[in-house]
Amino acid sequence: MKILQITDTHLMLSGQSVNGVDPEKQLRAAVADVLEKHADADLLVMTGDLCNHGDPEAYYILKDILAPVPFEVRLMLGNHDDRPNFRAAFPAHPLDTNGYVQSFLDTEFGRLVFLDSHEAGVIGGIYGEDRMAFLDEALEGAGQHPVTVFIHHPPIDCGIAHFDHIGMHDDGRIMRRLAGHKAGIRHIVFGHIHVPMSGTSAEGIAYSSGQACAHRFVTDLANPMPFWTGGNPCYRIINLDAHGLRAYAVEVGETITGQAPICEGP
Repeated sequence: MKILQITDTHLMLSGQSVNGVDPEKQLRAAVADVLEKHADADLLVMTGDLCNHGDPEAYYILKDILAPVPFEVRLMLGNHDDRPNFRAAFPAHPLDTNGYVQSFLDTEFGRLVFLDSHEAGVIGGIYGEDRMAFLDEALEGAGQHPVTVFIHHPPIDCGIAHFDHIGMHDDGRIMRRLAGHKAGIRHIVFGHIHVPMSGTSAEGIAYSSGQACAHRFVTDLANPMPFWTGGNPCYRIINLDAHGLRAYAVEVGETITGQAPICEGP
């Protein structure tokens, strides 16, 4: 199964930039590359901060950009998003019974679970008991199958000073619940931190983030005020198959300096 992840697109109104980057231009380039090279994909997941201010117009720009995508799309909310405006633009998008943008998808290689950590007016992630009811049901319904989790806010300490106070405000509730799933958690995929990161939690659960498609940070773990920078439009290819899960970073518009020969081995 081929899954594409795009994260932290921070769409503005057309022609506007954020932190020195035109997010619409970035996302259009990323999606064009996806359509050219990965029309065989099974799923596109956008892991939150779809729009920088949650403007209704920005969600309709997103809708226009995604219109040519021929495979399933799951959209997720981040702290910059606006749930009512999102739902107005995407009324058919799956929700849980409490109206959160949460859903799951069963595949040959286990259940994919999409969680909603957005709370209006809060920069960090919120995941209370009303949302946990969905996660409980999703894990119980997965039975003896492993689960792959998608969420905007990392449910672990990312170790980056800028995010010390704006991570997941759940006192470890999500990770404790995931650790209790007997069939195992294959991976947690998130956004929010704008830089690529991977690791394993204290419970032994693997996780990783995608790099922001819009503006991103210069990686500086100890600086609570890191510098913004630009970069190529980007996304990730996540292959989920009999070998497990493998994620690959893709940048659009890289400078070609040559071509490697075929390596015959051994």
